[in-house]
Amino acid sequence: MGEFIIKMPDVGEGVAEAELVELHVRPGDPVREDMVIAAVMTDKATVEIPSPVDGTVIWLAGSIGDRIAVKAPLVRIETAEGAGEAQPVRISQAPTAEVVKPEIARPVPAAPVSAAPAAAAPPVEKPLAAPSVRLFARESGVDLRQVQGSGPAGRILREDVEQFLVQGAAPALVKGGSVKKTATEEIKLTGLRRRIAEKMVLSTSRIPHITYVEEIDMTALEELRATMNGDRREGHPKLTVLPFLMRALVKAIAEQPEVNATFDDDSGIITRYSAVHIGIATQTQAGLTVPVVRHAEARGIWDCAAEMARLADAARSGTATRDELSGSTITISSLGALGGIVSTPVINHPEVAIIGVNKIATRPVWDGTQFVPRKMMNLSSSFDHRIIDGWDAATFVQRIRTLIETPALIFIEG
Repeated sequence: MGEFIIKMPDVGEGVAEAELVELHVRPGDPVREDMVIAAVMTDKATVEIPSPVDGTVIWLAGSIGDRIAVKAPLVRIETAEGAGEAQPVRISQAPTAEVVKPEIARPVPAAPVSAAPAAAAPPVEKPLAAPSVRLFARESGVDLRQVQGSGPAGRILREDVEQFLVQGAAPALVKGGSVKKTATEEIKLTGLRRRIAEKMVLSTSRIPHITYVEEIDMTALEELRATMNGDRREGHPKLTVLPFLMRALVKAIAEQPEVNATFDDDSGIITRYSAVHIGIATQTQAGLTVPVVRHAEARGIWDCAAEMARLADAARSGTATRDELSGSTITISSLGALGGIVSTPVINHPEVAIIGVNKIATRPVWDGTQFVPRKMMNLSSSFDHRIIDGWDAATFVQRIRTLIETPALIFIEG
């Protein structure tokens, strides 16, 4: 008999450890060559790791949510005697993944195993589920092998995972036909959700925020947007407010470049960028991601809209690449129709500014002689107060307001 060791892959330059976010095997389980046995994650890169050999799992480095050092042993597999040396391993791309080849140890004599694997154990098949369902299950701490699928060919649906989560202690009946609910649920924070939590703690603990809210009359822009959408060419996406705001940001940044920057507070260095790479906060089933529209300064309204739509689709389907999810110099946060009256957006560290879009509502506005209905929206923007003074923050937002309220200015060069 021999032993095969799979080590934690190097998933990025400068990364010392990765999080174990998915396990498809347990000690004693048989594995086949090319069968996916685990997935690891660092930042927004997720890598699925297949077995390069046939054999039986005899040891795992940890459980879901554990952090494991790069190049440390991850899985030990017992192989048949004379299994030979490993061939190069093929890594499958998972949602928001970059392809990485892990380091594989050569076969060595097997260490004594306390308990032999059950010979009758059936092969472990990867659960049949969509990537979004697998992400939801992983973030919820659910092993999909324990979930009964109700879809075609036993495919596991999101509803199946939700049903699995709510199963608990039998409810106690009370008068009136209602029931007392006594079940509790503990969910380990793992994967992207843990990354989001760490990012928010980093931002709020290290950046002194100042939030400035300004009311903007959106009536003229909404009329222009409706006209442009009515005349749009085939293949062009439907325009939302965001492409106009992106172009307004580009023009405002040209006058106040200090807002389009990042701040390394460890070294005390501010980096200002001539390129405007706008992050668009996007909600997905796995959590909040920020795909980046690069070089917005070189894009028109329709180009901004098309690229934003493409990136949003990629983020929600889990196919966005690492490069598409990093490198922003300023961020826009919008909840669309659910935007509320006002918000206090958290800066996307290490940037120094974020623009928060709230919902548009028709309100009575005094025009000097009477109240008239106008479409109004509050723009809630946060700034790093170490870098951006309150006066400069207000000046920046006021310039955006002028551009939005007089949308023809957005299209005038110079």
